[in-house]
Amino acid sequence: MRTLLIASVLLVATACSRASATRPDSAVEQLGVQAPLPNEWSSPLHREHPLTGRIWDVKAARFVDADTLRRSLAQARFVVLGERHDQPDHHQLQAWLVQALTEGGRKPALAFEMLDVGQQAAVDASLAQAPRDAEALALAVNWAGSGWPDWALYRPVFAAGLEAGLPIVAANLPRSQVRELVMRGPEALAPELRQRLSLDTPLPEPVEQAMRQEQDEAHCGHLPKEMIGPMVQAQRARDAHLADRLSNADTGQGGVLITGNGHARTDRGVPAQLAARAPGKDVRSVGLLEVDPKLPEPADYAASFGAQSLPFDYVWFTPAMPMEDPCAALLKRPKK
Repeated sequence: MRTLLIASVLLVATACSRASATRPDSAVEQLGVQAPLPNEWSSPLHREHPLTGRIWDVKAARFVDADTLRRSLAQARFVVLGERHDQPDHHQLQAWLVQALTEGGRKPALAFEMLDVGQQAAVDASLAQAPRDAEALALAVNWAGSGWPDWALYRPVFAAGLEAGLPIVAANLPRSQVRELVMRGPEALAPELRQRLSLDTPLPEPVEQAMRQEQDEAHCGHLPKEMIGPMVQAQRARDAHLADRLSNADTGQGGVLITGNGHARTDRGVPAQLAARAPGKDVRSVGLLEVDPKLPEPADYAASFGAQSLPFDYVWFTPAMPMEDPCAALLKRPKK
């Protein structure tokens, strides 16, 4: 029973992004870059929301245009691009940002949460044989059987990286290791890996409590209490591993990570891990968030992350895709 529960928990944890200035077509006029922004939205909901298409600079507390964002990210050594995994507009904007960041000939490593380290050999073989063929890469990593959303959503991001000749980095922990971590604790991992991921170091109490609450809410209050701690450990491990892979892939031209918004948060996600691993190297994070009719101001979205302020350097707001209530099925079951 515990094994089945852990398997289902890991599937839920895979979708770690939270659902949740200027329209792309009008922003094109402001840009002095080659890569065009998408001409129209794919997502059907809330296109007329006052925040749709606008970019919020969190620290400066002001809206900026797409060219300002591009120039800011170009100054960073590492860029972390968040997403809701099944959101087509998020992937179109990520693809635009990858193109914009490489137009001067810069070749940062392009890392993906959606690929784990066990797939790196297949990635490298595909790039050696067909360096610009996104479809060949999808076949090489068996994307269709991966459990991630449809390849058509992610193809623009991979294609942008391949067209620019970027190194493609498989950045995530294998699911088997995450499963072992959840089932058996940090001792399930090799001592070197456990130390590298800092899993033997206790979290500050406020961070621990915030992450425990986040895991409880993410699983609709149906995660057994004894499982919350292991799930927090798994989240920590993935954050640290993604940061490690991105940092180690840097050959002097930096790196870009494609990941869920939960991993992209600056307070305790991959950017925080990168800051600890590469002190002095600028890290900037972009959250891609869907607008909500009940939330008219950027600051209104902080609460959905359990934070006082938005945990990103920039937030690019998009219309929304329909989404089934992930808690609906669980709430029909008796809570144990």
